[in-house]
Amino acid sequence: MIVCAGKTEEFSFALPIGVGLIQSAINLTRLALFDKPEYLLFIGTAGSYGKYKIFDIVESTIASNIEISFFEGKSYTPIDNVISSQGFNVSHETFKKVIVNSSNYICTDKEISKRYLKYGIEIENMEFYSVINVAKEYEIPVKGVFAVTNYTDKNAHKEYMQNYKKAKDILINYLKEEMKIIK
Repeated sequence: MIVCAGKTEEFSFALPIGVGLIQSAINLTRLALFDKPEYLLFIGTAGSYGKYKIFDIVESTIASNIEISFFEGKSYTPIDNVISSQGFNVSHETFKKVIVNSSNYICTDKEISKRYLKYGIEIENMEFYSVINVAKEYEIPVKGVFAVTNYTDKNAHKEYMQNYKKAKDILINYLKEEMKIIK
C-alpha cells in the first residue's frame, strides 16, 4: 500500500494519512487496525540539511525525532528517538542508510542543519517517524521515498512552494521508471 501525507502532497495512487506526526499516526493506526496492509510505502517531499540537492530522490527505512532544543542541551527524551524498519528488500545498489528527521516544525536555520548532518541525519519529513513507529507496532514492512524540495534554511517555505509540484512529478517518474511500482 502506498501512503502519503496529503494536502499539497496528494497522489492519485496513494492514500493520504495526514500532515505531521499526530495526524499520520492516528490515521495510519486506524488503517492498520481495520485494513492492515502487507507493506507500506510512504512517499512525499523532504527538506535537505545540505547533503542532498533539490529534486534528488532519497529512499530510507530509518527515521528520527530530534528537536532543535536537543542540540542546545535544553531537552532530553525517554523515547527511542531513532528507529528503523527491517523487512523491505532493497533492490537498488545506490540505496544507503539515510536518516530522515521528523518534527511538526520545519528547520529554517543553516547552522542547526549542520548539527543534524553531524549526527548523520540528512533530510527532514514531518511524518516519517510516526509512519515507521506505527508500521513497527503492527509488524508492517515500511520504506519511504522522498523528493527533495528545499534546503532547511530561511528560504525553506518559499523553496518548497516553488518546487513541490515538480518534485511530485519527479517522484512519480521515479516510482514508474526506477521502482516500477506504478504505471
